[in-house]
Amino acid sequence: MVDKIIIFSGKQYAGKDTAAKIMMEKLPTFRRCAIGDIIKLTYGKEKNLTYEEIEKNKAYYRADLIKLGNWGRDQDPDYWLKKIIEQNGNIIVTDVRVPHEYEVFKNAGAITIRVEASRQIRLERGGSLTGENDITENGLDNITDWDYIIDNNSDYKNLENQVNKIIEDLH
Repeated sequence: MVDKIIIFSGKQYAGKDTAAKIMMEKLPTFRRCAIGDIIKLTYGKEKNLTYEEIEKNKAYYRADLIKLGNWGRDQDPDYWLKKIIEQNGNIIVTDVRVPHEYEVFKNAGAITIRVEASRQIRLERGGSLTGENDITENGLDNITDWDYIIDNNSDYKNLENQVNKIIEDLH
């Protein structure tokens, strides 16, 4: 069972992965495990492939990964979320996108972090924004009980300072 779990949420190009990377550099006992990662890790075990091999040839394995992901969700809508929670150690999940995922992790004792950036800033970072009206982009907009909210409308140093304050608070 996971010791500590930290989840990140935010819209595309808000800086979730960057904030998580800063955090993991300062908290070396934590490792990243996105929801998609647990499917790749499971597939790798079944097919005797490394995570790196799957990542390198993602297009080749995509159909099988989707099939496995759907198989797990057919067993239990929380199948993959539970697989993350069942891991040992300290985990950072970088891609929590919908209310149900948020609730499952929150109920498991996760520390919740929302990374926010204006639409204009996100557009400048990403070049384009797709699927803005999809639940995976706006499903958590009305959540108000985040443990931490990071305002990422400035530069990297500002983001780093906010993440460092959270790390200090966690100790």
